[in-house]
Amino acid sequence: MADTARPTTGPRSTNQPIMSSGTSRRPPSQLAAELDEKIERGSAVVGVCGLGYVGLPLAYSVAEKGFSVIGFDIDPVKVERLQAGQSYLPHVHASARLPEFLATGLFQATTDFSKISLVDIVIICVPTPITPQREPDLSFVRDTTLAIAKWAHAGQLIVLESTTYPGTTGDVLRPILEANGLQSGTDIFLAYCPERQDPGNREYDIDSIPRIVAGDDPESQVLAATFYGHIVKTVVAVSSTATAEAVKLTENIFRVVNIALVNELKLIYDKMNIDIWEVIEAAKTKPFGYMPFYPGPGLGGHCIPVDPFYLTWKAREYDLETRFVELAGQINAAMPFHVINRLAESIDRQQGKGLRDSQILIVGLSYKPNIGDVRESPALRLMQLLLARGAEPSYHDPYVPEIPMMREFAFLAGRKSCELRPDVVGSKTAILLATEHDTIDYELLAEHSRLIVDTRNAFGRRGFSGDNLVKA
Repeated sequence: MADTARPTTGPRSTNQPIMSSGTSRRPPSQLAAELDEKIERGSAVVGVCGLGYVGLPLAYSVAEKGFSVIGFDIDPVKVERLQAGQSYLPHVHASARLPEFLATGLFQATTDFSKISLVDIVIICVPTPITPQREPDLSFVRDTTLAIAKWAHAGQLIVLESTTYPGTTGDVLRPILEANGLQSGTDIFLAYCPERQDPGNREYDIDSIPRIVAGDDPESQVLAATFYGHIVKTVVAVSSTATAEAVKLTENIFRVVNIALVNELKLIYDKMNIDIWEVIEAAKTKPFGYMPFYPGPGLGGHCIPVDPFYLTWKAREYDLETRFVELAGQINAAMPFHVINRLAESIDRQQGKGLRDSQILIVGLSYKPNIGDVRESPALRLMQLLLARGAEPSYHDPYVPEIPMMREFAFLAGRKSCELRPDVVGSKTAILLATEHDTIDYELLAEHSRLIVDTRNAFGRRGFSGDNLVKA
């Protein structure tokens, strides 16, 4: 293998607990033994394909553990910024050590996929969106795997982290990788380890979140578990890649269904003049048998709104319906319409006018607090619905200075966040709180707004009340 910068010494195994589902290790092949030794010495070179919200934090974490990392991305702007020592994701605080990683050879970013030939471990962290027809779009996974296959060599471990339906690793990746004559389990090693990142979460980071690992064969399983055992504190091994793929879908569908439940309860309790937020706060005092979920204006993020459709699509192959999951999706998809209707009713009740020509300031555009990720954000859907009703929406978000180009919301690209000043707030027909960032000046909004429609109970939690405040 061609030389590339790597540490002379690296991490040693710290005997992280590995839970297994009945897999046992046979005597390793020579290729597996050589890769295992590189991992244990810390001399294995790691390639991370896709330097987005999943890949960049992972690449940074792997470099912190002493492994040399080559980051691959098709976006030359991202690569240029990283090579200049700049992290383009605000929640990834890599800039402080990135110049050090670049100088020592622990990290480099490139658009040149021929450098796949220089690495020992390849991790695929690319998007898995859905099509307009709500079917899985694996084009990024396929294209990346094709690029890897062109430069793959014997002895490599290739790991998919992207969320997908059960069977993808074996049915999609393996045939592409084997097309050039390298056999999985003999020449190369194939595994699945679903990403488990939660941007903005201050309690759990990459190191502390347990990782699910499964191999396409026993040796791949052990190699993947050994590598991730150097990156995170706990590795949980399961019996097959399809099982690991199902674990990821199950985690997110669990959230989708429970969020749908509280969204539906919110609509019911509103009619009964019962505050859903008060109900949840009281219910969660029960120390067993209850887990709090919270209503909102819709679902956002790269996983939660998308993952259920991967399962419903795959289930049709077995002539099965996912009625419960699909119902949850319908309820959550209807929430933005409920919010806009509640906004319109509130404006009419207070000011005797409709939404047409109303000046609406959406506060918080990202899909979750304290980050700048707007993928599938319900706030974008709210803005779209406001435009359709003839309103004039604007937004304020300290984490999103400008709306980026996105396929579904291309017509919103380029809109810029407005400044949160008393005169700006006071000039608006209403404020629509969509995302609860900690840095928002809630006191300013409460004091100067004519009407606030709060979808997150952000004001109630901070003790604000008044005739100008409506929960939605």
